[in-house]
Amino acid sequence: MDADGREAEGRGADGRGIGSRAGGGAAVSAAGFGVKGPRGWAFRDVDIDAPAGSLVVIEGPSGSGRTCLLLALTGRMRPSAGTARVGALRLPRQMAALRRISALAHVQGVTDLDPALTVAEHLRERALLQRRFGGGLRGLLRPRSERAAEARLRIDTALAAAGLDRESLPKGSRTAVRDLERTEALRLSLALALIGRPELLGVDDTDLKLSDAEREAVWAQLRSIAAAGTTVLAVCSEAPPETADTADTTHTVDTVVVRTAQARTAAAAEAATTATATATAGTDTNTDTDTDTDGGTTDDALAEAGRS
Repeated sequence: MDADGREAEGRGADGRGIGSRAGGGAAVSAAGFGVKGPRGWAFRDVDIDAPAGSLVVIEGPSGSGRTCLLLALTGRMRPSAGTARVGALRLPRQMAALRRISALAHVQGVTDLDPALTVAEHLRERALLQRRFGGGLRGLLRPRSERAAEARLRIDTALAAAGLDRESLPKGSRTAVRDLERTEALRLSLALALIGRPELLGVDDTDLKLSDAEREAVWAQLRSIAAAGTTVLAVCSEAPPETADTADTTHTVDTVVVRTAQARTAAAAEAATTATATATAGTDTNTDTDTDTDGGTTDDALAEAGRS
């Protein structure tokens, strides 16, 4: 493979590109879904019914458990309550299998980019990891030229799906991550996740510190990925307006909005009612409740849960 990961003619070993309908995305469903840490619930009572190839928007303020929900639905965090299914896989029984068909992008502390490495170095590293751990033994035994062509194809297809144009970067593929604009870094993270051709893609902080125009462009790109067949979970502070979804006739996808703030409020209300009843009955008021108003619940859940 060359330093820039230039295009190669032909198809991949599996005969399809990123998010093709031949492979399809994974439907996501959940009922009463929740994750609890030592200081309370990160989120609870979440219900989802999203078909394959849809855009699932996880909306909520920081600290509402939205990242925990993203990690739980991609098999990186063990749920504490409820049921969930991604494709044919059930949680928490088949978390390891779910991790093999899902990928994460732009998740702080999990998929951080190295600011000192270039775009080409990140892409080359991910392609090598994919070849070593993402394929079977038969793929490793193929001729070197075929493996190199497959890696280039994966890179080019992933970059196209993520909307990252290397030629527009200050130094092309040799641009260091520290020199990327915020949206360019987000698109690079998307491309790295898509190299593995996942059925389910989880993206955190989709709208963090972006202008209105940048948000619109990012949502359009995520709809494009979903329209190509990959189910997308996208965390944000504010869901995109429905008018934007209906106006984009090029990428018509099913959009499902899940609000973690509502689930968190319901949990807090239930805990407050329980605490009031306990106090009225004359029991010890020092008993811990399920709520945590300083945002520590999510942090503790992240530390305690089975994250990989």
